[in-house]
Amino acid sequence: MPVTIYHNPACGTSRNTLALIRNTGDEPEIIEYLQHPPSRETLLGMIRDAGLTVRQAIREKGSPYAELGLDNPQLSDELLLDAMLAHPILINRPFVVTANGTRLCRPSELVLDILTRPQQGPFIKEDGDIVINAEGRRVTLPS
Repeated sequence: MPVTIYHNPACGTSRNTLALIRNTGDEPEIIEYLQHPPSRETLLGMIRDAGLTVRQAIREKGSPYAELGLDNPQLSDELLLDAMLAHPILINRPFVVTANGTRLCRPSELVLDILTRPQQGPFIKEDGDIVINAEGRRVTLPS
């Protein structure tokens, strides 16, 4: 099963996630979901498979979330899905689908839990955070 990322190239988290996938040597299927939104069935499946609620999969910041009144807790999942499909910017990103599962990769390091191949070398996020060391191992930041 190939790795698939629902990607927004304008998003740093999405770019970091894509780079972590590529750091394994895999070239994922890249779906720029703003131009090619998933079907209702696919979106609902990704949300379910990631263990999220529909509300947890909605992007609030930088979207028409408030303007559309989506902060109303009485809105049904069906209405929230309708809004996400009508305005794909409301779909939080990046979702990644692999043979090992589906994750909403916020932060980008969550992708490491579902990749099927190991990291091939060091990786530093765009903000300078070291994620993978020179031996290709995940760096654990002190708590």
